[in-house]
Amino acid sequence: MPQFRWSAVDGGGVVGHGVIDAPDRGSAVERLQRQGRIVLRADPIEGRAGWRHLLDINLTSERGLDSATLCEVTRELATMLAAGQDLDRALRFVAEHTPRARTRVILQRVRDKVRDGSSLAAALAGEPRSFSRLYIGLVRAGEAGGSLPATLDRLASLLERERSLNTSLRAALVYPVILVLAAIGSIVLLLEYVLPQFVPVFEQAGAKLPASTRILIALGDAVRVAGPWAIIGLLVAVVVGRRVIAQPAARTRVDYWLLRLPGLGLLTRETIAGRLTRTLGSLLQNGVALMPALIIARDALGNLAAAAAVDAAATTAKGGGGLAAPLAASGLFPPRMTHLLQLGEEAAQLAAMSLKAADIHEERARLMTQRLVALTVPVITILMGAAVAGIIGSLLTAMLSLNDLAM
Repeated sequence: MPQFRWSAVDGGGVVGHGVIDAPDRGSAVERLQRQGRIVLRADPIEGRAGWRHLLDINLTSERGLDSATLCEVTRELATMLAAGQDLDRALRFVAEHTPRARTRVILQRVRDKVRDGSSLAAALAGEPRSFSRLYIGLVRAGEAGGSLPATLDRLASLLERERSLNTSLRAALVYPVILVLAAIGSIVLLLEYVLPQFVPVFEQAGAKLPASTRILIALGDAVRVAGPWAIIGLLVAVVVGRRVIAQPAARTRVDYWLLRLPGLGLLTRETIAGRLTRTLGSLLQNGVALMPALIIARDALGNLAAAAAVDAAATTAKGGGGLAAPLAASGLFPPRMTHLLQLGEEAAQLAAMSLKAADIHEERARLMTQRLVALTVPVITILMGAAVAGIIGSLLTAMLSLNDLAM
């Protein structure tokens, strides 16, 4: 039977950890809830060991809801519940009126569990590919406080804000990517098809190609021979590297290095600060206690080094030492964030100040990304232009050499 590693809060507010056997994740969550625990996470324990799993790629697993669909479903559920509909009818309405078959299947499974007596949060926990721990934590808080419609409405706004930010960042990266691909295509075309045309002409004339042209032709030959193997090697390295980095120790070292990189590390710290404060503030605003909120927030960071710093801060805060000071001592978070959190602790307004810090750092991350892209585009243009100009210069040199031979 599958095993799940869980973290949960008991009736006394103490966070506990352990391993439980259950047929699936939803059953594990329900069993823990029957024991009076508030489940924070329940992750399957991988049974595979060694290096055999490094190239094991699952191509058949079901995908979850995409961000646009999740926003739409959350907003519709909030609207239906605010209009006085019960949860079962709201889930049925949303499932029946969605045009996507995958969404209907997922929502129907959630509805079936709700009809069997599960809470909405427990039912959502059985769909980890579609609903994050933040989502489930906010829903659980809304159910406990009797404010599920308002909570879902705020959650929909949060998802829409996050999606808008991600969309703007991806849009800013489209032009540089197209520019790089176009430049690479131009260089490959010149090396593979244009320069080799000069070889037979010079051989017939009994002359040698200019040195620069010979070097470029040799480079093209090397790309032609070694290119496919290089691509295969790169793909294997990427797959193996991702599996190796998935190991906690290696991932923590890489994440710490990313936070310390010049320039890019600052952007990473701003992004993580925005993510931490947005998640923490949203959970606290909806009535989640600080310790469970910190556990959910640290899981949303996507950086194990920063998550370890949050764990250390949570331990200090649990002992009454405050949250902001240990976060500042880690050196992994912007001083502005820790200062605002300290102000929130002193004024008993931690939720409000966390959300204020989130607004600031999300905007800073967006502006820094735009500036980085604005600097990257001319640099790429200059480098690629220089490469193409060098190749064209070699072509012109070869053509002038032919003219000299003809004279």
